[in-house]
Amino acid sequence: MALSRKNFIKTSGLGALALSTASFTANSNSKKTANNTDHQLNIGLASYTLRKYSLDELIDITERLRLKDVAFKSFHLPYEANKKELTYIREKVTARGLNLYGGGVIYMKSPEDVETYFNYADNAGLPMIIGAPEHDLLPLVEQKVKETGIKLAIHNHGPEDVVFPSPKSVYEKIKGLDSRIGLCIDVGHTFRLGLDPAEELIKYQDKLFDVHIKDIDAPIEKGQKTILGHGKIDLPAILSTLKKINYAGIVAIEYEKDANHAIYGLSESVGYIRGVLKMI
Repeated sequence: MALSRKNFIKTSGLGALALSTASFTANSNSKKTANNTDHQLNIGLASYTLRKYSLDELIDITERLRLKDVAFKSFHLPYEANKKELTYIREKVTARGLNLYGGGVIYMKSPEDVETYFNYADNAGLPMIIGAPEHDLLPLVEQKVKETGIKLAIHNHGPEDVVFPSPKSVYEKIKGLDSRIGLCIDVGHTFRLGLDPAEELIKYQDKLFDVHIKDIDAPIEKGQKTILGHGKIDLPAILSTLKKINYAGIVAIEYEKDANHAIYGLSESVGYIRGVLKMI
């Protein structure tokens, strides 16, 4: 595909956004229920991207970028919040037309963690946990999934992770478990293992619940995070593959660089992805 980044940004209409350092103010006339699907794929956001931004800023930014589906990290949905506080946050988010489809990544290292975080997800009304439980906790996790009806998408974390480094390491542990336990494939961490993320998506499509999409500058353990489209991951192939396998979940953009000024890289990343989707 001989497509320039300039054309991607132009195609996305991103230039119309006011991307200044001024605070983002809610526009009462904005469309709150806009259709945010791109070529049958739902492009959303992992809120870890905006970890240095407040909840109100996150809501405004996602609205301006026309991203409807969001998975919240604890920066925006605190673990220590009580049920009333969690309900307030959820209602505030949904009132602005956002879909809080999950929470995480949540690490579970003890039986107490499993109880705590499933209660947290239940109180917050989350339909899915994006998590990483220790192997010996999987029987208890399965029990909690059956009790609560909350799905679990286990996230792979690349070469440094001894628990779930690759999609295969997740799949091998869960393939016989409840159908509501599946994978969140992180294409960046998968790429750093030297694997082809598109091939991994095909292999484990029957258990694929969530996708974290990002870009990395090299297929090595120390590969650096970058703006989507600036790195070496074949993102058009990944998006084409997700369309081909009729993936119905969220493709959550997780831009991890420049945390203090993430709005700029995130905006360019969104434009890039939308540009690719218009061309494939």
